[in-house]
Amino acid sequence: MSAADHYDRLLAEHYTWMLGGDIRAAASAQAELLRELGVRAGADDTIAVDLGCGPGPQSLALAELGFSPVIAVDTSAKLLDELEAHAAELAPEKRIEPVRGDICAVFPDLVEPGTAAAIVCMGDTLTHLPTTADVSALIGHVAGALRPGGHFVATFRDLTGELGGTDRFLPVRSEADKILTCFLDYVDDNTVLVHDLLHVRSGNGWALEVSSYPKLRLPPAWLTEQCRAAGLQVWRETTGPRGLCTLHVVKR
Repeated sequence: MSAADHYDRLLAEHYTWMLGGDIRAAASAQAELLRELGVRAGADDTIAVDLGCGPGPQSLALAELGFSPVIAVDTSAKLLDELEAHAAELAPEKRIEPVRGDICAVFPDLVEPGTAAAIVCMGDTLTHLPTTADVSALIGHVAGALRPGGHFVATFRDLTGELGGTDRFLPVRSEADKILTCFLDYVDDNTVLVHDLLHVRSGNGWALEVSSYPKLRLPPAWLTEQCRAAGLQVWRETTGPRGLCTLHVVKR
């Protein structure tokens, strides 16, 4: 099952809950991160792209930072509907344009070459791509779309280290009536199979939903080198709790 199918089948309905249940709060946190990185709209360079936008925390953050239009791409109709509802509450000058599609297929034609002031690909979207060749191609398209001085920010989990035994069970979020846990099954050096186990309690008791999808095991150093090879200058590369990597590059 692909990542897109997995989200349609299981995660899209619960994704906002996974983020904490408050998209505005999540957007504020993302705006603070981008502001800290120095990602701001200029007087004339205001086009931004959010690849794998989900319900829109990064899109809303970019709009808050002055980018307009923010072109927001995702495969999930449900998550894009959520984003549209949030975007409708913004001031008219803060324009978000949702686009449904596979980022590998639609992104190359979304903006004119050399016009995007900022592109973000966050929340593990890069690891959802089918192959490392797709990641390399996407980085090339990012480099082509950015204007000189434009920013690209990506976040993803470093899954190259292999966990063993019960360490492969990772709690995602839990409340009194809902518990989400994922289990990692290492397929090979390039792929890990992620099994999401969602328990939901109703009047009939607890029900279990299970779905699985593959994720890429992207070495951070490899991704950094792909950006450098595409002519992008690395400004920041960090790894935080639970292997969450942040990569910030700028087009020369």
